[in-house]
Order: sequence, then C-alpha cells, then structure tokens
Amino acid sequence: MLKRSEVDNDNKDAVSPDPTDESGTENPKDAAGAGNSEVDSLRQQLTDKDKELAELKDKYLRVLADAENARKRIRQQSEESVRVQRENFLRDLLPIVDNLERAVDAARGGTGAGQTIVEGVEMVTRALLDFLRSHGVTQVSAIGQLFDPQLHEAVDHVHSREHPPNTVVSEFHRGYLIGDRTLRPARVSVASHGGPKHGNNSGDGGLENG
Repeated sequence: MLKRSEVDNDNKDAVSPDPTDESGTENPKDAAGAGNSEVDSLRQQLTDKDKELAELKDKYLRVLADAENARKRIRQQSEESVRVQRENFLRDLLPIVDNLERAVDAARGGTGAGQTIVEGVEMVTRALLDFLRSHGVTQVSAIGQLFDPQLHEAVDHVHSREHPPNTVVSEFHRGYLIGDRTLRPARVSVASHGGPKHGNNSGDGGLENG
C-alpha cells in the first residue's frame, strides 16, 4: 500500500508542465505584433514607391518641357533665318530698280527708237516692282514728309523757304518697307532749322522788309 506522500508527488508530476517543453501554442500578442510590423513595413515600401514614382513623373515632365522648348527654339531660329535670307535677297534687287528708274528718267522725252527702249525699260521696272510687291515690299513716299529716322537716312541738310524744318525736301533713292519693317531707308535731304527762311541773316530779307 502506497503512502500518501508518494501519491501527492505522483499527482504533481502529472499536473505540472515541463518548463522546457517548446511544443506549446504561440502567444496571440506576439503574433499580432509580428503582423502589425509586417503591415507597417509594406506601408513604408508603398510610400517609398509613391515618392519614387512622383520623382520620375516630375523628371519626365521636365524633359518633355525641355524638348518642347527646344523644338520651338529651333523652329523660331529656322523661321528667322528664312526671313533674313529672303529680305537680303529682296534688298539686293533694289539697286537694280534704282538704276532702271534713273535710266527711264534720263531718257524720258525721247522719240523714235529711243522711246521704244524707254518703254521697254519701264516694263522691266514695273515687272520688278510687281515682283517685290508680291513679296510684301512697298515703296515709301518720303518727299514732303517729316523726317523719320526709322524710314529715312539723312545725307544732306539744306535751307529751304518752301519746307518747314526737319522736312524731307528730296531723295537720292527710295525707301522700301517689307510688311511693317523697314527693308531699306530712303536716302534724303532734310530742311535744316533756321536759315534764310526766317530772314534774320539774309540781305533778301532786308529788301523784303524795305
């Protein structure tokens, strides 16, 4: 027959778990903490990816804007180059027109064969002027106009009773516009300020007063 102390020891051995036994279930709190840590990690990765995507988008837009600006700049430079070359070509034709007009003025009034030649030169002159007009080139009327440095180039100053000061009194060659820009200024003589017009320093003025 077993003693009572031996029975109690046997019951304790049966009830008390082995503290070194690792086969027990995982702690729910530990599992929840691990899950939250993994979610936080995924959220951080998503945030980093969103930031990286925003940076790439910003770089793409900058490159796109630079490319568009480059295209506009190239197009403007090309248009400007074409415009300058066109204006240079048309400007080179103007001395030819000048010479033809001078030839017509010098020969006008002739008869016979000379008159026929003049008429032929006039036809060539008109054809050239029509060609220039088709490209937007027009002549500038200078005589009698107030001197404008944008349209006129003063090569002489004269005293004139018939014209107010700073007025164009004659032109050596015509001026031309292309559109609203000056293709070539007119070379002109301009009435100067003062002079015999006022009668202050002229003997004629004295006679008139007498």
